[in-house]
Amino acid sequence: MISLVDAQGYAKIIMTVVLVIILYGYILHLYRSEKKGERDYEKYGKMALDDDITSVPVEKNPNLPQKKEGEK
Repeated sequence: MISLVDAQGYAKIIMTVVLVIILYGYILHLYRSEKKGERDYEKYGKMALDDDITSVPVEKNPNLPQKKEGEK
């Protein structure tokens, strides 16, 4: 019979392997989507450096009404 300490050790190893697989899957997803041109993640990285209220947004919000030329 497996003791509780052994079961916790096995669970810890399995959880670590699962989380590593998820991490590498996420990294692969980011790499593929940037390679396809769907997103430019460097813009999001620069957002941490340029964090001001007057900064230009990284992406336009499609839910906001678009301003016409000449409007403020």
